[in-house]
Amino acid sequence: MTKMNAVSDEVLERHHVLVATDTPFQRRARLLQALWREERKLPIGERRPGVPLGSRLPKDYAKESGANLMTPAALATARREVQAMRAGSGQKIDEDRLWANLLSSQPLAFSLFAELSVDLDLATRVLGRLWPDRIAKATKIGFEYSPGRSSPKYTADRTAFDVYVEHTSPFGGRGFIGIEVKYHEALTDAPAEHRPRYDEVTKAMGCFKPDLVAGLRRKPVEQIWRDHMLAGSMLLASSEWETGLYVFLYPEDNEPCRAAVQLYREYLSDGGTFDAVSLERVTEAIEAETDASWIRDVRRRYLAWEKIGALTGD
Repeated sequence: MTKMNAVSDEVLERHHVLVATDTPFQRRARLLQALWREERKLPIGERRPGVPLGSRLPKDYAKESGANLMTPAALATARREVQAMRAGSGQKIDEDRLWANLLSSQPLAFSLFAELSVDLDLATRVLGRLWPDRIAKATKIGFEYSPGRSSPKYTADRTAFDVYVEHTSPFGGRGFIGIEVKYHEALTDAPAEHRPRYDEVTKAMGCFKPDLVAGLRRKPVEQIWRDHMLAGSMLLASSEWETGLYVFLYPEDNEPCRAAVQLYREYLSDGGTFDAVSLERVTEAIEAETDASWIRDVRRRYLAWEKIGALTGD
């Protein structure tokens, strides 16, 4: 973790990113995105008509330019997935967040993993660094993936993984990893409507402490639980998988996410299908396997906290 001074309202106002409801981490992350936009001389968007917001791009410009996506592969993949959604794939992609919201974790997911999706050899090396006991070869990477939205075979809702990896294991079987990507989120959204299927999957997974399961219905762990259940339901529904894993990915300085992960682990009696990994660790794994400029650009955009330090005296 990085210990940093608080960002003053004056600094935030100067860059048009003072939002009263932001957490301390969100203040820093929003400012960092505004600095990235300013460095590239990208136009500023609006919070509402006539009120600029430094962490946004103008909607029409953003959609046409694709400036919120960091690589050609990320942009091409995002446009393909949006087209698939419009054609009825069942995917849920918020186009405003994708194209115009610089803080959104959705473009981050594409920018971080799209290059791996078109270079599975690189993906194999990177994922092998992160999960060496699981990965022999990455065979597929997809986005906003569910095996069956609203299907009672799985979680009977529309939960999906931001990033989905299929791979072979060192033992010759098939496995998958479903990844939820977070950036600025504080996990304060209201829990989804509870479904009886959740109770069935939770019990069948056998990895939760029975006397604590009622707490899983509450924020900040409820979304983590639903995503984890999707992975569990896939393992329960088919014998084709030797292994399956749900991964929660977030910046290490995002304290609400870090605290939620710590709390969630307390509900588990067996953590074999759950993992959490920092954005820093994933970025380092990619940088260890390629010297391509795109991953350095991703790091400078999302993790260059020293830019904030220069403004706050850290």
